[in-house]
Amino acid sequence: MSAPETTRVLRVGTRRSLLARTQSAQVAELIGTHLGVEVELVEVTTEGDTNPAPLASLGGAGVFVSALREALLRGEVDVAVHSLKDLPTGAAEGITLAAVPQREDPRDVLVARDGLTLGELPAGSVVATGSPRRVAQLGALGLGLEITGIRGNIDTRIGKVVSGEVDGVILARAGLARIDRLGEVTEVIDPIQMLPAPGQGALAVECRSGDVELAAALRGQLEDPFSRAAVDAERAVLRTLEAGCSAPVGALAEVAEGDDGHEVWVRAVALSPDGAVEIRRSATGPLADAVDVGERLARGMLDEGAATLMDEPARRQQA
Repeated sequence: MSAPETTRVLRVGTRRSLLARTQSAQVAELIGTHLGVEVELVEVTTEGDTNPAPLASLGGAGVFVSALREALLRGEVDVAVHSLKDLPTGAAEGITLAAVPQREDPRDVLVARDGLTLGELPAGSVVATGSPRRVAQLGALGLGLEITGIRGNIDTRIGKVVSGEVDGVILARAGLARIDRLGEVTEVIDPIQMLPAPGQGALAVECRSGDVELAAALRGQLEDPFSRAAVDAERAVLRTLEAGCSAPVGALAEVAEGDDGHEVWVRAVALSPDGAVEIRRSATGPLADAVDVGERLARGMLDEGAATLMDEPARRQQA
């Protein structure tokens, strides 16, 4: 399916960071190739890019999304590309999540001094992350590490390891893969140790709800159904727990061939902020029921007291 006949140049909105521009350019190339249109990248500055305060105080990772969505609704761009883990789980009026392209590896990674892994870092080593989810799961591992907060782009974060300011930093593997910096990774962290953020590694391609033909074209040409099902299940966990983007919740869904066709298998964890207490569950079901599988899993976690583990400010920042 092609883009509407009247579309001459499709404007793709992106944040200004290297990672955002790189992943948006990859989506723009797919759009140009599959829809047969000329594509232009339009850079948009978000509050998350300019305000150095901790993300939790700004309302969570959704702060990166709002400016792009506003540009979309004002007609300044025709398509917006986001890291899907930044999207609030609630519907946005006037905006459609048109496509989820094939997902990158969603796992977290460590970049540490001297090529060390988490298990090899001596007790007392300083590891940096700005994510309450990672802080809680690092605490749950009981490695005796000192955890410190961090903001900034990938260069800034890895630079603190190079300078010796910290011993290691936790990042998303997908981001490093997209800017060709996987060579600096010292450990890909097993999800048994650290479940990723819901939607991590996936991209979200949004357009205006009224652009029905464009939405259909994007879905028809860019959508990866397995990636969509996996992130739908993960985000259903987050939404049902009423956990904001800054809450200590991890989830990972995978699609596998079952006896009756493809199935989705979801694992999730909710932790106290220090990681001292955690609730883990898993669930599986038909691919077509991905959202129901995620909701069912989360309800089981709530029955076990998951809501009491997460601090109230984080739970009120509903995604």
